[in-house]
Amino acid sequence: MAQAATGWAQADGGEPGRSGPRPRRPHLPGLGRWGRDRRGRTAWQRGWVIALLAVATTLLMAFHAEVPNRVGNLGSLLETFLPWIGLAVPALLLCALLRRSATALVALLLPALLWADLFGGLLSDRSGPGGDLTVLSHNVNAENPDPAATARDLIASRADVVALEELTATALPVYEKELAAAYPYRTVKGTVALWSRYPITGARAVDIKIGWTRALRAEVDTPNGALAVYVAHLPSVRVKFDAGFTADQRDNSAEALGEAIVAEPLERVVLLGDLNGTMNDRSLANITSQMRSAQGAAGDGVGFTWPASFPLTRIDQIMTKGVTPISSWVLPATGSDHLPVAARVEL
Repeated sequence: MAQAATGWAQADGGEPGRSGPRPRRPHLPGLGRWGRDRRGRTAWQRGWVIALLAVATTLLMAFHAEVPNRVGNLGSLLETFLPWIGLAVPALLLCALLRRSATALVALLLPALLWADLFGGLLSDRSGPGGDLTVLSHNVNAENPDPAATARDLIASRADVVALEELTATALPVYEKELAAAYPYRTVKGTVALWSRYPITGARAVDIKIGWTRALRAEVDTPNGALAVYVAHLPSVRVKFDAGFTADQRDNSAEALGEAIVAEPLERVVLLGDLNGTMNDRSLANITSQMRSAQGAAGDGVGFTWPASFPLTRIDQIMTKGVTPISSWVLPATGSDHLPVAARVEL
């Protein structure tokens, strides 16, 4: 009888001497069975489409500058949102796991490592202590419902120099009234303006080839010497089905602004403004080739600024030439569709 009982236990899938079925191991559908599939393919023989998509993602990030702008400015559009291409990696990773493809998993190392090399540093805090001057830039939005509250938020930042873009004739007196006590010096040119705790001289409009004034240049007499400050609001860009990325006017303005900065006689220069473009965008090369991004050098995180409700890209810039960025950050939302940006610099 003992032998019979043992035999029954074994027949039921249990261990000798024990009755009842053997417990089954937990199984996640789609994630197990990495052997051959129904067509006899191994984990190395399937998933080639996913692997090719991983390679294509890598090539797109590595050679984004080769994507032509001749058709709808596709190259600039790609470079505006370039970091977001990295979202293809987790999407393809999920596909590779469901497909149980070792080939796809290995191929995914290429875009993952390249993205980490290109943009991984933006996830860290690169800021440091110290600095001589705090500068701030904000596109306040022509449709801002409460410019007085926005002005008070900017004063709370304790910045030394404040640049505003997209000012309207209606809102300008409000900003002048609210900012007067904290910033006794100001200059306004068209729809851009500069407020400062220190004297401003040599203020003039800068022609960026759009027919009206959206850029200025001034000297700020800081305790550490003269600083040339440019404030600019480059033309807006749009994505249209019939025309693509409409950035030609912005590109022409960027060229003109870059030429003005090249001709600047002072060695220490800061550019504040809404450039409607990112540091990756080749069309801003006339500016980015001679200046460094405060966010890229000393930022805390990715620093996206637009749209304020769910920032997808950084088009509001603080850039320096002959000046060292120490720290850079994005301020909380105001009544604008852009987030303010600030930086501490060493003169």
